[in-house]
Amino acid sequence: MIFDTEENITIITQEKASTIELVKKLNVLYERFKNDNIIVNLTSLKPITLENIVEFLQISNTHRKAKKSFVIVSDKINLNETPDEIIVVPTLQEAHDVIEMEEIERDLGI
Repeated sequence: MIFDTEENITIITQEKASTIELVKKLNVLYERFKNDNIIVNLTSLKPITLENIVEFLQISNTHRKAKKSFVIVSDKINLNETPDEIIVVPTLQEAHDVIEMEEIERDLGI
């Protein structure tokens, strides 16, 4: 697991372990990045299933309730099948765009 912080965004890249292991580690290390927007980069994992994405639902909901963005990046999942409660995009650039839009919405009180 690789952590990379840029301004108020922490990018977590998972290269080898399973998503279940990653979610467990994120829960343990949550205090470390709870004040940042989070991008979870799963582009190097193959294959990714809907069940893998759903593993992140609890931590995503917790983070979003704290008025922070939580975005998963994967180009190996059908985005139409993902639950509305979790944001999944195919590229890192789109993840940054989502965070920027959500920041603007929060600033405007939307």
